[in-house]
Amino acid sequence: MLRWITALSFALATSAAALPTQAQVWVPAWTASPAPDRQDGTPEAPVQFANQTVRQDMRLASSATALRFRITNELGVAPLHIGGATAQRTGTATPAKLVTFNGRSEVTVPVGAVLLSDPVPMAVPALADVSLTVYFPEPTQPAVRRTALRIADGRQAEVADKVKLAYRQNVVSAVLAERSSKPIVVVALGDSITEGATATRGSNGDWPSLLATRLQQACPDQVVLVNAGISGNKVMDHGRSHSALARLDRDVIALPHVDRVILFEGINDIRHDGGTPPVAGRNADDMVLGYRQVAERLHSNGIRAIAATMTPFGGSDRYEPVSAGTRTTLNTWMRGGRSGFDALIDFDQILRDPAKPEFLPEAITRDFLHPNDEGYRRMADGVDLAVLGCKAR
Repeated sequence: MLRWITALSFALATSAAALPTQAQVWVPAWTASPAPDRQDGTPEAPVQFANQTVRQDMRLASSATALRFRITNELGVAPLHIGGATAQRTGTATPAKLVTFNGRSEVTVPVGAVLLSDPVPMAVPALADVSLTVYFPEPTQPAVRRTALRIADGRQAEVADKVKLAYRQNVVSAVLAERSSKPIVVVALGDSITEGATATRGSNGDWPSLLATRLQQACPDQVVLVNAGISGNKVMDHGRSHSALARLDRDVIALPHVDRVILFEGINDIRHDGGTPPVAGRNADDMVLGYRQVAERLHSNGIRAIAATMTPFGGSDRYEPVSAGTRTTLNTWMRGGRSGFDALIDFDQILRDPAKPEFLPEAITRDFLHPNDEGYRRMADGVDLAVLGCKAR
């Protein structure tokens, strides 16, 4: 009898172990692409963190049951020393949780490398803000695109809301969210207009964030959109950052479970350089080569490529007829159906002034190149959500 009970218990235990557990998946919920140190300040007084605590609030495009933080030193020139980090749901009274790396709270990221934190258990709904607070004990020059930060001197347990926002480079390049189901993941790849360089600081007023809000409202937890824009970025050539062609693997393909990419850049390629005498920008043939290379490389990784037309820049400081004609030629090519892309978002049509098609309406721009908050809102509101896989009921 005892032998039978033992055998039965073993069989039940084995059967229970064989039952499938609920699958979990990690997806990007927030991103900030690596970018070289912009060398703000002077050689004698560079802009850096030194014995300072830095808080960054990040709005997540996905719900999560746990989070992992991706700390990058891929474009750094010296080892990156993290003296400690904590995370918590922004604006809540819940205690901050320690962020560790293989159980270690203090860690150094080698030059050219990234470190992914251990999972931090944290139930967060989509569109909620999470604060990551990092202490930098040594002089540190980060190499991630500019974002809104709060900075306090010394080692602090927290950095209060009253600390003024600074627009600075930091070290976190992605927040991964643990979920029970896989959403459609969309990456917006672009330049300053995508980064949201002219949106109100700390407002999440960039068009990808605003579009992510629309997606969540129309198709809850079905589509996640993250921002891979960098100010000054180009498709073909290095400028203040690596070109879209050069950073595609690192900033897009390396992210988990990416399904679609919106490629919205090129204006920095086609404009003249502003020098004396000015050097002409890229021509249409050059740009078509670059665009098609991006689309083909995405397709080879099972990712759909979505083209976005270039918006008007008439009246801006580097406007001239040749580059204006290149923009028109490229937008016509994108609309022609033979570009090699899977879909089109026509930001040119969404934003241009109907009476002056080479111009943005004055009400939605500050410099006739970059949209303001209202311009970003129009961009987000003008996108057909079905292109991104959101089929609202």
